[in-house]
Amino acid sequence: MSANSIDPGEGHSPAAWTTVVIMIVAFAVGTVFFVLDMPIGVYASVGLLIIGPIVGLIMSKAGYGVNGPKYVPKAHS
Repeated sequence: MSANSIDPGEGHSPAAWTTVVIMIVAFAVGTVFFVLDMPIGVYASVGLLIIGPIVGLIMSKAGYGVNGPKYVPKAHS
């Protein structure tokens, strides 16, 4: 990669991190509810799993995505 190439960000934004954290929590909670044989909790975690990308999209549209005006990239060392 040349020194003049532009780093696309690869999802290192508040919107991407929030989406991933919500989805990981949904999977973890859903797994616990599945093991405990609590179907209502499993369905609730599926709902949370669906909400994750929606929150990420809203945050991205609000400017917290990789190319958004509120996103400040961190310097890589």
